[in-house]
Amino acid sequence: MSISFEDLTSDRSFTTGGKVDGQASFLPEPTRQERYYTLISADDHIVEPPDTFAGRVPAALAERAPKVVEKADGSEVWVYDGEEIPNVGFNAVVGRPVSEYSFEPTRFDEMRRGAWDIHARVADMDLNGVYASVNFPSFLPGFCGQRLQLGRDPQLALAAVRAWNDWHLEVWAGSYPDRIIPCQIPWLLDPEVGAAEVRRNAERGFKAITFSEAPQKLGLPSIHSGHWDPIMAACEETGTVVNLHIGSSGSSPATSDDAPPDTVGVLFFGYAMFAAVDWLYSKIPVRFPDLRVCMSEGGIGWVAGLLDRLDHMLTYHDMYGTWTPDIGLTPAEVLKRNFWFCAVEDPSSFVQRERIGVSHILLESDYPHCDSTWPHTQELVRRDIGGLPAEDIRRITWQNAAELYRHPVPAEVAEDPNAF
Repeated sequence: MSISFEDLTSDRSFTTGGKVDGQASFLPEPTRQERYYTLISADDHIVEPPDTFAGRVPAALAERAPKVVEKADGSEVWVYDGEEIPNVGFNAVVGRPVSEYSFEPTRFDEMRRGAWDIHARVADMDLNGVYASVNFPSFLPGFCGQRLQLGRDPQLALAAVRAWNDWHLEVWAGSYPDRIIPCQIPWLLDPEVGAAEVRRNAERGFKAITFSEAPQKLGLPSIHSGHWDPIMAACEETGTVVNLHIGSSGSSPATSDDAPPDTVGVLFFGYAMFAAVDWLYSKIPVRFPDLRVCMSEGGIGWVAGLLDRLDHMLTYHDMYGTWTPDIGLTPAEVLKRNFWFCAVEDPSSFVQRERIGVSHILLESDYPHCDSTWPHTQELVRRDIGGLPAEDIRRITWQNAAELYRHPVPAEVAEDPNAF
């Protein structure tokens, strides 16, 4: 049977601290955390609620649009154009015991409500002391919207992408415009149409786009091909930040085929480094010098070492000819000019902040994923950067993100983290 948003919001099983079918349990409700700083999180996620696409797809396509269906075993799944997409709550485990982190939610009532309800999300941001947040799509669309598009009827796919963006702008960000920074899904099947969508969405208020860090792994042209230049030009023209969220290519770093799963988690930051090098040598940021690229959920610990390696390469780059002198800037200089980096928990890395670039470091809480620092983000940030100069703290906690995403922070909030 299909599930409506009203069905979910009236379900008593959402009360925090309860259990669902004896499987998913929730930790006691945390109290409002002490606030030390004004914070902007550059990376959090949405679990799309069942009504995301309702009324936003043309009538002729509505029956094929994504909808949530309850199965006979009690699980809930998305069904899109007849295809079942099983995971309604990928990694949405915040507020659950760590011992249950391997248990993927298969129902909305197995997740903390803030994962999918914007009002509960803002309440959880308040509890955690996060003023504003950039929110990425989840398992249904894929981190860059690929699952809505690749291998689909293009007419239906475009309608679904537009519906998701409409919902995100009108409901998710629109309900709390001071608190949510709008981030759109790109149209990937035609770069000219994709560029037109970027311009249209920028006029509507979108500040960012979530793009694939390695589109060739999705079966699309690589960033070295020039194929994506129309979209990059539109992003540069409109000031739209290109977010490269790790995993948006549908893959992650791996070692041996028989290595334990922990190796993937440990090496997750490695893909950010690989992607940064790939984008740098594609010369997209050279052709579009005002383009702003954010390595979302990539950490910052690798950045200083990469800068050193890039400088070292200059001692013999002429034998390769991949970076020519007529560019006028070294690879390291372009990286520091065009790229921003997001720290989750990188306590050892802030001593390298001058090398990385203090004005290019952002923070994130990664709600509602297992890596999330919620509800202790304030305390962990204090642990990591509390001893830095006040100017650096101000930049890293909120000012860099506010400037990058053109998201003003009221003076009273900037001066007092308890003002919201």
